[in-house]
Amino acid sequence: MSHKVEILNKEWLTHNVLQLKMERPEGFDYKAGMAIEATIDEPGFEDKWSPFTMTSLPTQDELEFTIKIYPDHDGLTLAFSKLNEGESLLISDPFDTFKNKGPAVFIAGGTGVTPFIALLRQLEVDDKIDGSQLFFANKKEKDIFMANEFTKMLGKNFVNVLSEEDKKTYLHGLIDKDFLKKHVDNFDKPFYLCGPPGFADDIGDYLKELGAGEDLVNVSW
Repeated sequence: MSHKVEILNKEWLTHNVLQLKMERPEGFDYKAGMAIEATIDEPGFEDKWSPFTMTSLPTQDELEFTIKIYPDHDGLTLAFSKLNEGESLLISDPFDTFKNKGPAVFIAGGTGVTPFIALLRQLEVDDKIDGSQLFFANKKEKDIFMANEFTKMLGKNFVNVLSEEDKKTYLHGLIDKDFLKKHVDNFDKPFYLCGPPGFADDIGDYLKELGAGEDLVNVSW
């Protein structure tokens, strides 16, 4: 079943990350970490659906999506970026991606962090966020978004890692096996992984080599 939803607010978080707030359809129930498929409510987009995780909490009146825009690709996200408040999207019913398993280690590459936003917000609301860590890997400082909120939730357990810039306030390099061995002190808690192609699979393999159980490593699509 599809739902037509109006764009209520549009905000650029970085040069290529867009946050959209949408109206919430009546009876649209979901849990933190769930996703939908979406497209534009215009001719020519009927077969161009893509999955997006909702970054809003189930208790909120509006739906929120945080999306990376690829200006070099004439695709759906670029079309999203050209929409204005008052225009509409079509969204599917929600479906499971990540389930909330309590305090965890979240490892994200770029906008791979978006499936974790609602999970972290829910953990904070439930007063269960203590013990969680977020490793946020980006190429450059300008790519980091929502740093203030992540810092407020996690304090020193919010760790930024830059691969193409070496700056005093951030770790520099790639999240590989040596990095994980140095910066993760407990491999017996859940791990959530999401990022560009190959990112989550590679890190998942490193974690299992370091002792994380198969059932503890959660990889997004």
